[in-house]
Amino acid sequence: MKVIWKSGPCTAQVVIDALSGPNEWTVSTIKTLLGRLLAKGALSHEKNGKAFVYAAVHGEADYRAAEADSFLDRFFDGALSPLFAHFASTRKLRKRDIDEIEQILRASKRKP
Repeated sequence: MKVIWKSGPCTAQVVIDALSGPNEWTVSTIKTLLGRLLAKGALSHEKNGKAFVYAAVHGEADYRAAEADSFLDRFFDGALSPLFAHFASTRKLRKRDIDEIEQILRASKRKP
């Protein structure tokens, strides 16, 4: 998805070129993944000559928001506090991370 979001609508060959190589994904794995993303409705495709052009159905920001909400619902019953508590207790938060989180929370408090 990142390749398609970055490049815009593209052929499977563009995705293959971006992801294949030594220590990377195989062509068959990439084609299988494209097929699964099509089946799930994450991608659409059009025939262009002999090739298919794949396009993201939703933008990256929309996809991230939906996945984040789904994750929060499945693992933390939709509550943010346990999520923050989990990461604060299991990961070493850098000062920069804490400062950014505090800034986000302050901005959120100011919103009506």
